[in-house]
Amino acid sequence: MTTSRYRLWWLRRLILMVAIIGAVAPRLAVAPFLSAKETHRSLAQPIPLEGDGPWVVRAYYADLQQVWDLAAWLEPWEVHRDRGYVVVGVTEREVERLTAAGFVVEVDPVLTWELQRLPLAQPDQKEGIPGYPCYRTVEETIAAAQSLAVSHPHLATWIDIGDSWDKIQAGGEPGYDLGVLRLTNEEVPGPKPTLFVMAAIHAREYATAELVTRFAEHLVDQYDVDPDVTWLLDYHEIHLLLQANPDGRKKAEARILWRKNTDSDDGCSNPDRWGTDLNRNFDFQWGCCGGSSGGPCDETYRGPGAASEPETQAVQDYVRARFPDQRDNDLGASAPDDATGIFLDIHSYGDLVLWPWGFTSSPAPNATALQTLGRKLAYFNGYLPEQSVALYPTDGTTQDWAYGELGLAGYIMEVGNWFFQDCDTFERTILPDNLTALIYAAKAARTPYQTPAGPDVVNLSISPTEVMPGGVALITAEVDDTRYNSQNGSEPVQEIAAAEYYLDVPPWVTDRPAIAQPMTAVDGSFDEPVEPVQAAVDTSSLGAGRHMVWVRGRDVAGHWGAFSAAFLSVGNAGQVTYLPLAIKSE
Repeated sequence: MTTSRYRLWWLRRLILMVAIIGAVAPRLAVAPFLSAKETHRSLAQPIPLEGDGPWVVRAYYADLQQVWDLAAWLEPWEVHRDRGYVVVGVTEREVERLTAAGFVVEVDPVLTWELQRLPLAQPDQKEGIPGYPCYRTVEETIAAAQSLAVSHPHLATWIDIGDSWDKIQAGGEPGYDLGVLRLTNEEVPGPKPTLFVMAAIHAREYATAELVTRFAEHLVDQYDVDPDVTWLLDYHEIHLLLQANPDGRKKAEARILWRKNTDSDDGCSNPDRWGTDLNRNFDFQWGCCGGSSGGPCDETYRGPGAASEPETQAVQDYVRARFPDQRDNDLGASAPDDATGIFLDIHSYGDLVLWPWGFTSSPAPNATALQTLGRKLAYFNGYLPEQSVALYPTDGTTQDWAYGELGLAGYIMEVGNWFFQDCDTFERTILPDNLTALIYAAKAARTPYQTPAGPDVVNLSISPTEVMPGGVALITAEVDDTRYNSQNGSEPVQEIAAAEYYLDVPPWVTDRPAIAQPMTAVDGSFDEPVEPVQAAVDTSSLGAGRHMVWVRGRDVAGHWGAFSAAFLSVGNAGQVTYLPLAIKSE
């Protein structure tokens, strides 16, 4: 298609969308002023289904239990409790089931048009998913990860952790190896705290795999450039499963609403509905509580047994091998306050940060700490933080398994506002907002139930950044105890009580002295929740080269927050590259 024809195609569709919005807006505008039941009775008017589907509909309910029952077999895309409806994609048969369950169903014409439009490769597009050049295909994602491992072997390792369903079947599609990209400075010995991030367990969620792949590239590219990235890779491990459901994702690249894996032998006779929902297949509270379906053709089919799918088995085996078991099996047992490790499962869409439990409305034993870290992550991306079950009940899910099985701080992050997210939104908001959230998760991974309760260090700088031996450099920063998302409740905010810095040796290094140096409040006293702080560094005892400075703060409740870092160069630093002290002393 020529560029002029391509522009005309989009202009025509823009005119169509404006016309559709103008037609439905008067009816939708009254919704905020009605209660859920009033909306259900008076706003919803069934609209005849046109075409062959699928359609996106607003399903109005009179009782929240209807939503919970629905979620057992069909995933709600959006839940609007204030207006009394859910948004969901449906076939004609599913509309019949919704109506039989008491929902009043009407077509959402804008989202239906968006769903049904054919993918269109942009002019001269040679890479990426057709029509979405910002998203790499399964093969391109794997190739990018393997390239990082080849070009940066001291930082990146590509690990085959198992096979997809198609890979282990004879005579069908070739399938894929599941691979984890492990990032850490191999020259710095451990043990190291670990952040595990997985993406695209639901195949149709385009933005997730690309977000995690870009996170990997950012870390590798910024090592020895960005001080925070540098110390994180020196002293932490970051494990990234970029394509958790590659068979399903390959189908979804044709812009098909494929959610599950491609398992075809569980009794579903419709090839378009094959598969197991991998995020209902994990073996913690599998099938326990009405949060999944036993019907093989349903969207939330949990599989014939707990962890029945090879993809699920690969994730569970890999995570178990790399994290200690820090929690007893009793549902009421807490993980210790100093438990280590964070598990993140990236989904789309919904702009949400979710923590356990998803199978019950009862809070998890570590609920307060899980909530604190959730609200901290949501500070960076602006999403709504809440316990997972608040959306709708789920069972056999990843984050419940990670916390329930091992005591990990387990989260699901729902990014963006569409499965087939447009590239402009991804590049402009999803990527930058969630990169900062992921960096914070890496910082908190050592003690995720403690660190997020403390203040952050922001606007850290050293002046001058390069001094001659014996010179003095001034460290300045702000220590901030207010950085939480307050959309769904608030976190305690305390006055800052102290700040300190470490030079070259952080406090978790135990085989050599780590000396905490106090910092002072710029205004003379620590008495505010946001405090500018400073300290002068005498470089007389420092060798030439680049040194690492870590800064952290403490609030009056005794909570030390996450570290931020900066480089300080002494002498002719251009000839000497910073090395962690653990390497220098070998």
